[in-house]
Amino acid sequence: MRSSLAGPRVLLRRLREVMAEPINAQERLDKIVRLIAANVVAEVCSVYILRADGILELYATEGLNKDAVHQTALRVGEGLVGLIASDARPLNLPNAQAHPAFAYRPETGEESYNSFLGVPILRAGRTLGVLVVQNMAHRTYFEDEVEALQTTAMVIAEMVAAGELEAIAQQGTTIDLVRPLHLKGVPLSDGVGLGHVVLHEPRVVITNLIAEDADAEKERLDGAVQRLRLSLDHMLANGDFSQHGEHREVLEAYRMFAYDRGWVRKIEEAIRNGLTAEAAVEKVQSDTRARMLRQTDPYLRERLHDLDDLALRLIRELMGRGHGASEEELPQDAIIVARNMGAAELLDYDRDRIRGLILEEGGPTSHVTIVARALGIPTIGQVEDIVSLAETRDAVIVDGEVGQVFLRPAPDVEQAFADKVRFRAKRQAQYKRLRDKPTVTLDGTDVTLQLNAGLLVDLPSMNDAGAAGVGLFRTELQFMVASSFPRMKEQQTLYSKVLDEAGDKPVTFRSLDIGGDKVLPYMRLAQEENPAMGWRAIRFGLDRPGLLRTQIRALLHAGANRSMRIMFPMIADVDEFRRAKDYVERELKHLRQHGHPTPEELKLGVMVEVPGLLWQLEELYQEVDFVSVGSNDLFQFFNAVDRGNTLVADRFDTLHPGFLRALKHIVDVGDRMDVPVTLCGELAGQPLSAMALLGLGYRSLSMSPSAIGPVKAMLRSLDLTKFKEAFLPKLETGHTPENMRQYLADFAAEHDIPV
Repeated sequence: MRSSLAGPRVLLRRLREVMAEPINAQERLDKIVRLIAANVVAEVCSVYILRADGILELYATEGLNKDAVHQTALRVGEGLVGLIASDARPLNLPNAQAHPAFAYRPETGEESYNSFLGVPILRAGRTLGVLVVQNMAHRTYFEDEVEALQTTAMVIAEMVAAGELEAIAQQGTTIDLVRPLHLKGVPLSDGVGLGHVVLHEPRVVITNLIAEDADAEKERLDGAVQRLRLSLDHMLANGDFSQHGEHREVLEAYRMFAYDRGWVRKIEEAIRNGLTAEAAVEKVQSDTRARMLRQTDPYLRERLHDLDDLALRLIRELMGRGHGASEEELPQDAIIVARNMGAAELLDYDRDRIRGLILEEGGPTSHVTIVARALGIPTIGQVEDIVSLAETRDAVIVDGEVGQVFLRPAPDVEQAFADKVRFRAKRQAQYKRLRDKPTVTLDGTDVTLQLNAGLLVDLPSMNDAGAAGVGLFRTELQFMVASSFPRMKEQQTLYSKVLDEAGDKPVTFRSLDIGGDKVLPYMRLAQEENPAMGWRAIRFGLDRPGLLRTQIRALLHAGANRSMRIMFPMIADVDEFRRAKDYVERELKHLRQHGHPTPEELKLGVMVEVPGLLWQLEELYQEVDFVSVGSNDLFQFFNAVDRGNTLVADRFDTLHPGFLRALKHIVDVGDRMDVPVTLCGELAGQPLSAMALLGLGYRSLSMSPSAIGPVKAMLRSLDLTKFKEAFLPKLETGHTPENMRQYLADFAAEHDIPV
């Protein structure tokens, strides 16, 4: 005879009544297990909750020895209960004691029970515990019984998530959901932030789990699925996605899942078992996530992200919700947590409330990283599963110096980082006192320190940090945060405001540097095998002269009756500069012919980023007014290493003697031919490498605002003559990169130079 959960909806209604009763957590759990046991016609029903120490503790039981509650414990992976928690899958056995994983606990009195059905208690794919029913008879439980028990487990998961069970935790123990986590990632933007989690795509809190009318819920689901499919079809038919490309591939994956009948059938089954439509979507996705998280295949894990996003879209369709956190929901100390996000999305947040940014994806050259760095927001990328591990309003610490995240930190950790923040603030105050001090080495060598910028919000930092000007203004950031190509007037307005803000200090504008990793969302570019070495920067501009000339005209208008400096990126051949210069001269001629004012002084330069240019320097320097070394790209091409690829990004050291010799050659030729040379890559902003650059002969460096203080403190403590005498011979003696870095650190320590 079949013992059946013939009325799962009846069970769920009774569970809802129990959840609404004004009783304590232990009484509520005890009632829940009695109710399940009665409905399943099972002699035993037990709930095990996962603790922070990896132990599954018996929290409630009907049928086993009551004295075993809060006493019986199994490690994850131990016994049948531990196996379910480890695999996040149901286990359905007619003879449990014959299973090799069976672990006998004499205090429970379960030896007389044979059949066993256990399901994981899941939330967002994370295992919070295990729900078990047992019978003396040898039997295999039916599929609808398994499904109904999983649905019931979802209700218990919400109890855990609400923090209700913390009140009955044994002294000295913590539930796993609230345990402190120490996670590692890749540091993307320096700084330390303490605050509370704000999920960029907030996890929808489904308060109504239990359906009154299954047919009505099925209709709601059908309507939402139809709307979801239509929206995806519309996006794919839209001109922006009509060609092949990464955006289209993602949407195609979404559409494939949205039209998958198997996925929809699972949701319909959960509705038939008594869940509301949104709770059914959440349950199916949580089950799927739990299984896929245990896959090692990176392709499958990537598809999990697609399914997560699709499920969230469907839940929002059902609940009529928008995206993102509103200003009212944003705490004063927000740490934004996202899988990934666009630069414009970050700018939508109130900057004054953001203390940090944590990304599951994201790399050092991604758009959002560049903007976060410009805004001075501590940022960490590639933090695995942070979106599913974090809950809204969780306390969190972001350490952008070394790339670590402390989620729900212990009080002593929080105190240590609060002290660290105070120390950093004190150190920044010391740097601020250096703002008006001359940037001169101990032996009297003048050095120019400038700012890297790309947004208007960067400009106040120039005066705050005491920068001598803007050595690199990345004009592409305006394009990256816009929804369509900025018109000439929009560009001119920005450039004019930048020059107004800078006053009498020089600003060097870099022409549009897109392509490679900088793909504009509103622009279709052909997919390339090696985009960093493909159609980008000046190559794109010369092939699309209309865009390049529009930008040049906007710059020349903005620079009317002022000094104007323009440089062109990714120059690989001197003739490319000549062609770009010709466009500038044509635009100047056009302005004069139409009676428009032109810059009083116009200087044109190039960025040295392509190694092939090192063998054309004499010819190049005869053509240009100045040169700026883009050490990030130059280093990448010099060593054939993609700095956005974590597998190889750390394989080569920027202080490698070979690379340093190349940098010295660039500045030596500039000195000989009287052409000013600036370096504006990441190297300039690190005191140790900046010290090496000064030793090579560089006297102008451009960096992020936060780096100016530390670099200035270093150079004001440096006897450059003495350092050069010791350092330059080291370049020729076959030092390894490790030895070179250690040598520089030792020299700094020996001479009390802060690096």
